[in-house]
Amino acid sequence: MAVAVLSVLVLLVTGFAWRSVDSLRSNIATAGGLGLGGAADGAVDILMVGTDSRTDAHGNALSPEELASLNAGEEVASNTDTIVLIRVPNDGSSATAISIPRDSYVEVPGIGMSKINAAYGATKETKRLELVEQGVSDADAEVQATEAGREALIDSVANLTGITVDHYAEVGLLGFVLLTDAVGGVEVCLNNPVDEPLSGANFPAGVQKLSGSQALSFVRQRHDLPRGDLDRIVRQQVFMASLVRNVLSAKTLSNPGKLAQLSTAVQRSVTLDSDWDILQFATRLQDLAGGKVKFETIPAVDINATTDYGESIVQVDPAAVKKYVEGLLDDGNSAQNNSEGSDAPEIDPSTVTVDVANDSGIDGLANGVAGALTQLGYVGGTIGNYEGTSISASRIQAADADSDAARAVSAALGGLQIVTDSSLPADTVQVVLADDYAGPGSGQAATAETVAPEAGTAVPETPAAPIDAGSTGPMCVN
Repeated sequence: MAVAVLSVLVLLVTGFAWRSVDSLRSNIATAGGLGLGGAADGAVDILMVGTDSRTDAHGNALSPEELASLNAGEEVASNTDTIVLIRVPNDGSSATAISIPRDSYVEVPGIGMSKINAAYGATKETKRLELVEQGVSDADAEVQATEAGREALIDSVANLTGITVDHYAEVGLLGFVLLTDAVGGVEVCLNNPVDEPLSGANFPAGVQKLSGSQALSFVRQRHDLPRGDLDRIVRQQVFMASLVRNVLSAKTLSNPGKLAQLSTAVQRSVTLDSDWDILQFATRLQDLAGGKVKFETIPAVDINATTDYGESIVQVDPAAVKKYVEGLLDDGNSAQNNSEGSDAPEIDPSTVTVDVANDSGIDGLANGVAGALTQLGYVGGTIGNYEGTSISASRIQAADADSDAARAVSAALGGLQIVTDSSLPADTVQVVLADDYAGPGSGQAATAETVAPEAGTAVPETPAAPIDAGSTGPMCVN
């Protein structure tokens, strides 16, 4: 899988102050004929795609040392396992990067229902074989087939999300390593130590700074994670947030050497659509602050679904995804913004354990809310049904109702009432959910209404609170 898309995401969406943008623009690889734009929907929509390329953006082979730094094995494929849609309102006031799980089962033009990460590769290979059989040279067939693969992925994302893709960026694995090293490494935080040989991820628990090669292993790990690919997406998002903070820092923007390294990383690893005026776009975003760059994930119906022939997929509801993506243009619809402006104290969430008890009768609600809080860095406690007297309104319970921990959790969940429960430890907060709850993890952002599912139906995997780049340090994750 590829996550080098993170590099171009940071550079383009944070309004990067390029000192040599003309040189960058003239040396960057471009792709044309992709059928982009053409619809005014209030935002510039950018599709960022990460590929498992073992060459640079200009088709040059990587050195043995560079290949070794990728720790990606020898198999060469046209996978697009990182797919990120970025919505930037026309006024340039904010940016939301929306991750699309690689196994999302969608309609792919010319193929039918398929995992979305196959749209590019499968279409490309089918087109390449067709052209070669027609007598087209291998080189020309590769170019035309690549264009067809890109178009198929663009159309698949547009059909799923309901937006028109205005710009396209494609990045290989090398770019991720180069950019991370250019900013001097990026800090991350793990809840637990990991040792997973398939990705090369071998890290202790806690805060640590990773080099480019280490960071690639960190965001590529998929196995041995509680929620598989969704937890990998969370890692990608918290890493992107840290990367944004690094790029926007004075130490980066005032350092000519770092700027030169960043420019080189983009020139070697990024392909942009030929109609994209990067200078004009960066100028529009020059006042964008880290706190206005957020990272979210589309809602999923079932992350453990299978097809009729046994293939593992992520089941999505295109209607719910369209509603969710459209709503992101309105800041008021973002779960994170539910807590902005409230009296939320600044705390270290990794020092607070949160128990979640369900008194709503809605299956899966406690798990959804617990997942939202874990993504914010809180330590997961017990999850289960509420054993106390039934309640009619959701609330927070804590040994000290005025504690910073209780107030912070309340704010994160939309301002729930806080009540005293002297039986709880001082470092533990309990969330009790009634059927009125509509905050992060509830699924309200993804569906028109929340109902208890019938027995045997899948419980929706709902979007949690978004991750933003304005926080002061890395959020601890699985």
